[in-house]
Amino acid sequence: MHDVLIIGAGPAGLFAAEHLSAAGLGVTIIDRMPSPARKFLMAGRGGLNITHSEPLETFLGRYREAEPFLQPMISVFPPSALVEWCNGLGEETFIGTSGRVFPKAMKASPLLRAWLRRLDQQGVKLLTRRTFCGFNSEGLPLIQEDNSAPHPIPARAVLLALGGASWPKLGSNAAWVPSLRENDIEVHDFQPSNCGFLVAWSDFIKDRFAGHPLKRIRISCGKASVLGEAVLSDKGLEGSVIYALSAEIRDRLNQQETAEIAIDLRPQLSIAKLTEKLKRPKGKQSISTFLKKAVGLRAAELALLREAGALPASPEDLAQRIKAVPILCQAPYSIDRAISSAGGIALTEVDDNLMLKKLPGVFAAGEMLDWEAPTGGYLLQACFATGLAAAKGIHAYLTTQNNESPSL
Repeated sequence: MHDVLIIGAGPAGLFAAEHLSAAGLGVTIIDRMPSPARKFLMAGRGGLNITHSEPLETFLGRYREAEPFLQPMISVFPPSALVEWCNGLGEETFIGTSGRVFPKAMKASPLLRAWLRRLDQQGVKLLTRRTFCGFNSEGLPLIQEDNSAPHPIPARAVLLALGGASWPKLGSNAAWVPSLRENDIEVHDFQPSNCGFLVAWSDFIKDRFAGHPLKRIRISCGKASVLGEAVLSDKGLEGSVIYALSAEIRDRLNQQETAEIAIDLRPQLSIAKLTEKLKRPKGKQSISTFLKKAVGLRAAELALLREAGALPASPEDLAQRIKAVPILCQAPYSIDRAISSAGGIALTEVDDNLMLKKLPGVFAAGEMLDWEAPTGGYLLQACFATGLAAAKGIHAYLTTQNNESPSL
């Protein structure tokens, strides 16, 4: 009989294991991959944006409709606490120009190595190449090793931290969904989040400008608007500014066939200022040369202007086009390459301690739960915070079982 069995060796599962083992509980982690935290390591290839330094109220607002659910947990374990935790593992952090927080090493592997050493020193057992196959009739988790038949593993408490559905090759394949639905637990279908979107570009865009960046632009979808950068691809649009709007664009696509976005190619200029520049004499210059000299439009930006139809003749209408180039998004990129996913266990299925109401003693944390967040450190922060909340919930549950006073 294990004290706590944690299924899933990502940030949420590892962080829960750290706190539960520190409280004196015997903790075993299993994971179906050959090594732990593979998606965490992949995230580190781009610098490991661990959290964000903005004010907590602003930070919490990034979680949109999930803010009320996550607010109590992130308030207990805010970004400052995550930075302090990194420092405690010997990995100092710094704040980038955008306010994002990174380890000074700019990668995940040193942090993960120090973390795994700490877990080992605290007696946590990590067993890899073990696959969760649901629950047996007695409610015990069924675990499969190699090609053997799944067998039950008894534990006083179980934490499910199996992740969402993005980047399945790294471990999160959502194969757990049917087993939870069989137990009458509502699980919302997974959808890609923080992803690019398909656009029916002309062959000219595909052939000439695939891979070209669009820098210092603003993209709007309805009332949502984000300043940043994007990249043209042969199949659509991707990049940080698109990822930040992915939830809004996806929500519109769920309601209609296409979702229109507007690209402001010169957000630093007002329409009035832009119109003034466009009223300058063109002389014998081609329109392309004129727009390049008058407002600094690059070739890819000119191609985008023409993608929306013939260029307007009047300076006023042309300024309007530059400030709001209409683009129709047809569908999100495949969830296999999305940074994260939306969907998962309905938040109404867990109590305040993140225990599944219909499976006493079974808890859930991380991206298994139905919340989403933009890139910028918000994803990892919520995984850590829910992992800690689940650990506290498990400790309280086991304490109640033993009629002891909680200390975690």
